[in-house]
Amino acid sequence: MKKIIATNHAPAAIGPYSQGIQIGNLVYTSGQIPVDPATGVIPATIEEQTRASLSNVKAILEEAGTDMGKVIKTTVFLKDMNDFAAMNEVYKSFFEEGNYPARSAVQVARLPKDALVEIEAIAEV
Repeated sequence: MKKIIATNHAPAAIGPYSQGIQIGNLVYTSGQIPVDPATGVIPATIEEQTRASLSNVKAILEEAGTDMGKVIKTTVFLKDMNDFAAMNEVYKSFFEEGNYPARSAVQVARLPKDALVEIEAIAEV
């Protein structure tokens, strides 16, 4: 059975999609750009944007009753692959060392609201 996950602690969807979906014991988040859910502001640097995107993912997972320690797969979309190392420094702080999820990271031509990064996740409940 499909369950819609929605929280005010992550930005509202800017299109016809859900923040997250739970199917069985898995939660799938939509890609999260670094919009502050309270202000609508996108920070300037890749480090700040990575932190904001992952904080949004974390909020959705928490609403579903899970956490970052149960993430099994992420996809990171970067506007510029030259930001990979800086993104990684922040990214790793959201996970316990040795318990990193599987991950893909790709460079894309453009992201919504001209963000530098967008991150989606799949987690166990």
